Amino acid sequence: MNVVDTSGWLEYFEGGQNAKEFSIPIKETKELLVPTICIYEITKIILRESDENHLLQALAAIQKGQIVALTPSISTAAAKISLKYKLPMADSIIYTTAIKFNATVWTQDIDFKNLPNVNYIQKNKC
Repeated sequence: MNVVDTSGWLEYFEGGQNAKEFSIPIKETKELLVPTICIYEITKIILRESDENHLLQALAAIQKGQIVALTPSISTAAAKISLKYKLPMADSIIYTTAIKFNATVWTQDIDFKNLPNVNYIQKNKC
């Protein structure tokens, strides 16, 4: 199972330098988990930087994966993970979702860099 965090989804949608790397888990839709917090973050960023049409295209791609709702048990575990690893709220929810489903997190967010079961892809600065 795989979880692509928000930075990976945005890189994929923008066709960035790491888009090909993120296309691997994104195209394996039967193995793809999507935490609802990612939908929130992606929606906010796309609407801030683009338009409703781009958002609808992104949501169509995202919803091919299995959407994982933020439950009370994930929320509680995420708070503990946040304290343990000093992760921001959204990152801790994403990471906890992956842990719950024994999934790998695919990301280019440095906050995840040294965590177990994370496929960290360094963002190229050009």
